[in-house]
Amino acid sequence: NDITSTTEQEKVDEEEWVAVKKAIIEALDQLVLFRTQEGEALAKKFKEKTVVNGIELRINEGELFALLGTNGSGKTTTIKMLSTLILPTDGEIKINGLDIIKDRQKIKEIINVSPQETAIATNLSVKENLEFMAGVYQIPNKEEKINELVKMFKLEEVLNQKAKTLSGGWQRKVSIALSLVSNPKILFLDEPTLGLDVLSRRDLWKVIS
Repeated sequence: NDITSTTEQEKVDEEEWVAVKKAIIEALDQLVLFRTQEGEALAKKFKEKTVVNGIELRINEGELFALLGTNGSGKTTTIKMLSTLILPTDGEIKINGLDIIKDRQKIKEIINVSPQETAIATNLSVKENLEFMAGVYQIPNKEEKINELVKMFKLEEVLNQKAKTLSGGWQRKVSIALSLVSNPKILFLDEPTLGLDVLSRRDLWKVIS
């Protein structure tokens, strides 16, 4: 169940390697996972089951960092811990110098998450989804930000369609666009290319990079 390293992906074509990443963290300031004073690395247990066991890593400003692993290896659980959705059983997490427990609210203000499940309001149009999210975050230049994301993700042709009428790939692109409305310093993407065709996948990596 250990998360595999990039060196173990020898059979994956280099150009497509990024496309199979299970989670990407775009860190615009240092994100650090430290051992506890007792020497225990980051871990998460649910009752008697250990889901994440012994992660130690440091991610520097501007890096795109990926977690690789088989189903059930703890990638999504790790992202949930990093994004404050759940707390670790052992270990310490610091994001941008902030402690995941003591500074939980401050961390929430600088991060966002595009979850594994597509996170959109299906009965709203694409534009209404973007407007709603901009309202939630009280974005001052709302129209400017929406136009930027529409152009970035090439959403013009589906802008006025209800989200439930879109293909899975389009819904995924809208979901990721919504996660960027708040201009997060750190963005967590869980299975970001799920449902995307090859061309859309490459377009997405261009946006992220």
